[in-house]
Amino acid sequence: ATFDVAMRFLCECPWKRLQELRSLIPNVPFQMLLRGANAVGYTNYPDNAVYKFCEVAKENGMDIFRVFDSLNYLPNMLLGMEAAGAAGGVVEAAISYTGDVSDPMRQKYSLDYYLKLADELVKAGTHILCIKDMAGLLKPEASRLLIGSLRDRFPDIPIHVHTHDTAGAGVAAMLACAEAGADIVDVAVDSMSGMTSQPSMGAIVACTKGTKYNTGVSLEKVFDYSEYWEVTRGLYAPFDCTATMKSGNADIYENEIPGGQYTNLHFQAHSMGLGNKFKEVKKAYVEANKLLGDLIKVTPSSKIVGDLAQFMVQNSLTRAEVEERADELSFPLSVVEFLQGHIGIPHGGFPEPFRSKVLKSLPRVEGRPGASLPAMDFEAMEKQLREQHGDDITPEDVMSAAMYPKVFQEFKEFTTTFGPVDCLNTRLFLDGPKIAEEFEVELERGKTLHIKALALGDLNKAGQREVFFELNGQLRSVLVRDTVAMKEMHFHPKALKDVRGQVGAPMPGKVVEVKVKEGQKVEKGQPLCVLSAMKMETVVNSPLSGTVAKVYVKADSSLEGDDLILEITE
Repeated sequence: ATFDVAMRFLCECPWKRLQELRSLIPNVPFQMLLRGANAVGYTNYPDNAVYKFCEVAKENGMDIFRVFDSLNYLPNMLLGMEAAGAAGGVVEAAISYTGDVSDPMRQKYSLDYYLKLADELVKAGTHILCIKDMAGLLKPEASRLLIGSLRDRFPDIPIHVHTHDTAGAGVAAMLACAEAGADIVDVAVDSMSGMTSQPSMGAIVACTKGTKYNTGVSLEKVFDYSEYWEVTRGLYAPFDCTATMKSGNADIYENEIPGGQYTNLHFQAHSMGLGNKFKEVKKAYVEANKLLGDLIKVTPSSKIVGDLAQFMVQNSLTRAEVEERADELSFPLSVVEFLQGHIGIPHGGFPEPFRSKVLKSLPRVEGRPGASLPAMDFEAMEKQLREQHGDDITPEDVMSAAMYPKVFQEFKEFTTTFGPVDCLNTRLFLDGPKIAEEFEVELERGKTLHIKALALGDLNKAGQREVFFELNGQLRSVLVRDTVAMKEMHFHPKALKDVRGQVGAPMPGKVVEVKVKEGQKVEKGQPLCVLSAMKMETVVNSPLSGTVAKVYVKADSSLEGDDLILEITE
């Protein structure tokens, strides 16, 4: 599921990583996560794109495709299963788990709901059945009930359970799953386990030793393996969940935030100036989930709930106020698209009258979204990419561009400018060298650069500094943008709250698109511009009807909260 991370943050090709790992590990099955009709993205793709992605992934060494849908929407899941199967992969259909099957008071996602869904997936021909407990909500009693019932109904199909250890009950739940008949449970090596990660491998190996569930794995080997990752983890300390989260949190039984989103949401809240309000964000997450009709929350549906929660905290809105003012608020784009039906139909249908108030006359998607999308023309796409980036475009590059056009474009621009940065060690890539530090970069065998960082120049008006260094003994210098200083130099007028026509940014972020011009007439609720922050896009709508007097931003402008976007006169 981290397909875009390699390009977006590490500036590496995800396909190249898979190829290298496959050549180093030829005899262990590889598994990936396929978000049904969302493939490895956050949106729906045409059917042929999902099929093509699975085909290319299988050719590059992928074996097992864990297929899920963020709403457990069966038509989307079946498409992903068919695509993985057609590519020759092992199909592992995953039911996303939410609620609590051991609580008779919670009936929306009951035991019967999960058993009926499992019936459909087994009927469709899944090779392995998976329970994907993305928020770590499975308690031991619920584990025994759910896995025991599935084992009784399907005595021959392999059952695989995935969980997160956010509350700290992961090991107990996985042992209960094993006792109830699960064949495989997901764990993380000790030094990478616990909290929003998976339960500890060492703990489960030790707890099953001497029982009929013995894993046959040597604890000594687990310790050696764990030690390696302990050192590696230190290199990524700034991004570690422990930077903001110091312990497990049983509050997930209330807010149901997935493990993969919990720390992201915390980091997002910090970057949007809500770091000190994370407790309110978590409470708003519960309210946002109720507003949207109590969803199954996993990428991308969890992102929709998270976007709405942050929007509510940013604008100090209660659930009742959001419902009341739904026809005039500028909701995050993900929320609007979900209500339009862009990711499928949630169990129990869409929330009304909330949906109608938000959408007004906007178009709605009926049925499975991908079915109504035109097929992708991969030949035309390849031709266009060759024109832009030269002839070394591979079929894998075409797939990357199909899944993430903007991210791939930025990745190619970066590699054209800076070359292959995967040959830099982790600390140098993330932090850069210290002054007077010497280091070597091996571009390929026998081709090594000797570099010494010498000095930093002063900041110029363009926000750049001259960086002096030695390259193989020769003095060199290059101009580098100082992004930190650019943020500090930010100056932009603020929207005045008491002036009706002044439209301010509802959150910090970057302007993706300005949809109106000066002098243009606009209606109340008309989209004015699109902002983006940390993968969250928000459409800013007009609070009144009138004429655009002045536009203060352009595409790519960086804004803080309440920065003035434009003025409208009535």
